[in-house]
Amino acid sequence: MYSISVMLGRLVEDPELRHTPNGVAICSFRIAVDRPYKKDGKSIADFFTIIAWREQGEFVSKYFKKGKPIVVQGHFETRSYTGKDGNKRYITELVAERISFAGDSSGSDRNTSLPDPPPERGNTAPAYSTGDTRDFEEIPSDDDLPF
Repeated sequence: MYSISVMLGRLVEDPELRHTPNGVAICSFRIAVDRPYKKDGKSIADFFTIIAWREQGEFVSKYFKKGKPIVVQGHFETRSYTGKDGNKRYITELVAERISFAGDSSGSDRNTSLPDPPPERGNTAPAYSTGDTRDFEEIPSDDDLPF
């Protein structure tokens, strides 16, 4: 079964961009994700390692730095290796499929090296009446409709 996870967090260190011997970009970084509750009035966070391949990896390394908020969508993968001590070790990482900016639009979380965001379009949701029906016409019965 394939499942997708979405995480909103902050980078705990600058992303590390590397390339495979074939020249494929791979970026690894860690994020802190706050839990939905506090312990003794203090926030609790979990830390996750994220892997981003190719253009996604280049995007992260170019536009994100330590402390910046980020949204990552992807799937978890577990791999294993043998440590120097001969013991088998396991690593679980989130392999990114989509990465996007997060944070408020006031600019307080904005990386100043990014291009200016597009102009605000405002609230595009329609405004509904709160009960005044003077601007509406009565719909005729079905017998009066031309179709």
